[in-house]
Amino acid sequence: MSNVTAAKTVAPPAAAPTLPTKSLLGHLPRFRTDPIGLFREGAVLGDVVRFPVGPRSVYLLRRPEHAKYVLQDACKYFTKQTKGYHSLRFILGNGLVTSEGEFWLRQRRIAQPAFHRQRIAQFGDSMTSITEQMLDRWAREIPPGGTIDVAKEMMALTLRIMGHTLLSTELSQQAGTVASSLVELLQQIIERATQLVSLPVWLPTRKNRRVMRARQQLNRIVYGLIAERRRARDAGSDLLGMLMDARDEETGEAMNDEQLRDEVMTIFLAGHETTSNALSWTFYLLSQHPQIEDKLRAETRAVLGGRAPKIEDLARLPYALMVIQEAMRLYPPVWLLMRRSERPESIDGYRIPVHSFIAISPYMIQRDARNFKSPEEFLPERFAPENAAAIHRFAYFPFGAGPRVCIGNNFALIEAQLILATVVQRFSFTLKPGHPVEPHPTVTLRSRHGIAMSVHPPDARGKVPMPS
Repeated sequence: MSNVTAAKTVAPPAAAPTLPTKSLLGHLPRFRTDPIGLFREGAVLGDVVRFPVGPRSVYLLRRPEHAKYVLQDACKYFTKQTKGYHSLRFILGNGLVTSEGEFWLRQRRIAQPAFHRQRIAQFGDSMTSITEQMLDRWAREIPPGGTIDVAKEMMALTLRIMGHTLLSTELSQQAGTVASSLVELLQQIIERATQLVSLPVWLPTRKNRRVMRARQQLNRIVYGLIAERRRARDAGSDLLGMLMDARDEETGEAMNDEQLRDEVMTIFLAGHETTSNALSWTFYLLSQHPQIEDKLRAETRAVLGGRAPKIEDLARLPYALMVIQEAMRLYPPVWLLMRRSERPESIDGYRIPVHSFIAISPYMIQRDARNFKSPEEFLPERFAPENAAAIHRFAYFPFGAGPRVCIGNNFALIEAQLILATVVQRFSFTLKPGHPVEPHPTVTLRSRHGIAMSVHPPDARGKVPMPS
C-alpha cells in the first residue's frame, strides 16, 4: 500500500468522500452525458472523490501531486485496463496509446527517433504550404463577413497535413470518409465505455454494422498505403517511412504490417484530431479577446512581414506559442486520463481499493485556482518564461505526463504554431451571433456544435457587416 504524501500514515486510510446518487447505475448516465459537470459537482467534496458507477467506483484525483504519483512515480501500478481503452483498442489496435508493458516499451523505442525535433523540422514547409492553400480558398470563396465552421476547417486542414507528413499522400478526396469514420468510432467508444454491458461487436446490430464499416474504411486506406510502400521497396522520408525503417535498438527488429497499421492509426487520431481541436479552441478564444489577437498579429507581422513562417522563425514567435499553450490549458484536447489501480492504494489518507478506476483530468487540474490565478481567464502571459518556470510540472499536462507523455508533442506544437502564425496574418474571426459554443468531452474535447465564425481581413474586424 502506498501514499502520495511523505508524512507517515498514523490512522488506517479512510473511505473517500462520495458523491451521492439514488440511481442503481450510479453516476454512469452522467458520465455519458455530462462528465465535466459531474466532476465539477464532485470537486466540492475534496481532492479525492469517489463516484459510484454501476458495480465499480471511479476516483477523481485533483492535485498535481496525484497526477505525478499515478502517471509517473507509481505508473506501473496504474494500467490502461479500462473499458475506454478496451474500446479504443478496437480502433487503434495495440499502438503507442493503448499498448502496455514490454510491448509498449519496444514500440516506443522503435518510434522515438521518427519524432525527434530535427526529423520533424523537414515537414514545416508542407505545413505552411497546405495552410496557405486553405487560406487562398477562403479568399476566393468566402466574402468578407461570410461564415465558416472553424472546427470543420481545422479538421480538414490537419488531416491534409497528416496525409502529407505521415503518408506522403493527398487525403482531400478521402477527407469526408476519414472524418465521418472517426466521428462514428469516437462516439461509439464513449458509448461502450459508459455502458454496464456492451454487445459483442460481431453481433450484426445497426450500431455494430456502422462501427465495423467505419473501421474497415480506415483500414482500407492505411493498409493500402503500407502495401503500396512495400511494393515500391522505398520506405520514403515521411513518418511512415521512418517507422518502416526504424529498428529496435536492442533486437534489431522492425515493425510488421499490423504494428505499422496500429501506429499509423494512432498517429492519425492523436495527430489529426487533437491538433485540430487545439487550433479550433485557439481561434475561438482569440475571437473573444481581440486585444490578445492584436498582440499576436503584431508579433507575426514584425517577424514575418507577411511571408509564411518557417521552422527557424518559431523561436522568434514566442507569443504565438504562449497563445497555443494557454488555449490548451483551458481546453486540453485530451481532457481525461483514465487508469485502473492494480493494487490497494492510500492517497492522501483515503483508501483506493484494487481495480478501482482512477480519473486524472487535465481539464480540472488546469482550471484549479490553486494552480493558476484567475483560472477561467485567457491569459497567454502565464507561459512567458519568467512565469512558466513557477508552474508545477503536473499542473499543466495537455500531452499527458510521465513515461507515457505523447510522443508527438513536438510535432503538434510546431504544426499549431506554424498554422496560427500563417492564418492570423491574413484573417480574423468573429463568432456568429447566437452560435452556442459548448465543450463536448468525448475521447477528445471537441465543440459540440462546431464553431461558426465570420471571416474577414484582420484590419477590418468590426467593420464588416455580419451575415444575418
